Amino acid sequence: MVVKPKPHAFSDDQLEMLQRLTFDFFLKETNPENGLVPDSTRQGSPCSITATGFALVAYCVGVERKFITRNAAVKRTLTTLRFFWNSPHGSEADATGYKGFYYHFLDMKTGRRTWNSELSTIDSTFLIAGALTAAEYFNHDTKAEREIRALANAIYARADWQWAQNGKDTVTHGWKPESGFITYRWQGYNEALLLYVLALASPTYPLPSRSYAAWTRTYKWKKLYDHEFLYAGPLFIHQLSHMWIDFRGIQDEYMRSRGIDYFENSRRATYIQQQYAIRNPRKFKGYGEHIWGLTASDGPGPARKRVRGSLLRFYDYKGRAVPSGPDDGTLAPWAVVASLPFAPEIVLPSLKYFDEMFPEMTSKYGFKCSFNPTFPADEGKDQAQQPVGWISKGYYGLDQGPIVMMIENYRSGFLWQLMRRCPYIIDGLGRAGFAGGWL
Repeated sequence: MVVKPKPHAFSDDQLEMLQRLTFDFFLKETNPENGLVPDSTRQGSPCSITATGFALVAYCVGVERKFITRNAAVKRTLTTLRFFWNSPHGSEADATGYKGFYYHFLDMKTGRRTWNSELSTIDSTFLIAGALTAAEYFNHDTKAEREIRALANAIYARADWQWAQNGKDTVTHGWKPESGFITYRWQGYNEALLLYVLALASPTYPLPSRSYAAWTRTYKWKKLYDHEFLYAGPLFIHQLSHMWIDFRGIQDEYMRSRGIDYFENSRRATYIQQQYAIRNPRKFKGYGEHIWGLTASDGPGPARKRVRGSLLRFYDYKGRAVPSGPDDGTLAPWAVVASLPFAPEIVLPSLKYFDEMFPEMTSKYGFKCSFNPTFPADEGKDQAQQPVGWISKGYYGLDQGPIVMMIENYRSGFLWQLMRRCPYIIDGLGRAGFAGGWL
């Protein structure tokens, strides 16, 4: 059941306009030669394979909303999938991928590894999920759409999830040709929920079911501000897997033992974020009932500034979290939008307030990434005359995708309904022990 928002909320027309402006990031920033999407609009930004996966989903939404024609979306999707299937794949340091996974950052023109980045299991997951979304959506019996389905399935089947375990039950964060596997593993509740679902369902290198159980054993259940929930500090963790999977009414063993589902967990996490902002324990400027949202986002640092007599530390791009930080006063509007399906009754009024109070935060691709009212953007002026303070100069693909996708899931449930048809999603959920509801 969708809870009706309070009066004076962001309207459906305003949501569609925000969705359309945000979609234009993928329409205009993508390299038409290879389908790669930049990590951000900053000069010289490399491709982010996560942003590229989000673009593949955005094209499907765009066709539904008539932001783009089906033929144009098919062309863009094919360009992207052909690139990833045919790009250099091997153990050499400048390849595009290895063992079916891809490097986190790629050169926008050549598609080769850049920034000394890791072969990323989670970013590859989002790319693969984007490809599988395209395979479900482009289901016409035409040569082009048959090729989309074939390429998406081939890309998914190539990922060697068993190799990515590196001899243990859980999955590693990734691998580098210079140093081997990264020490960190996907443990504790995080955005890897989607990773484990897809890895369990792999038609070629599936994880054993014990891998999922090993992951959930590392969960932490907490109580914050009168809400009990499966803990994760940054808001994006409670959102990203939900962009594809409708967790309403379905439960794994862990959630059955707690009497809720992952959707309800994300609703509680959204309320906790708002309550943290209302309490504002670090006394940052601007926080309140309608201004909240700590997540992975751009920031004004690295810097140390004296504000109201105190020396404060500010970060650049960082996974900000509640309740114990990091928190430097930086908030991300996209994190609020991406919680829309979970708690529209607090999100829509917040968006309305934000849109009216901070018009400088909206530009050609919708809401800018993040802002920090506490950070003295212009030290020559009185802070009282700077209601916004610092504003991110870039748009990030990691932010734009969730806005497009979660507005759509709230308005129509389109992506959730689409991915209910995906046999890999159904199989992976089943192998993870999910049951009930639409399953």
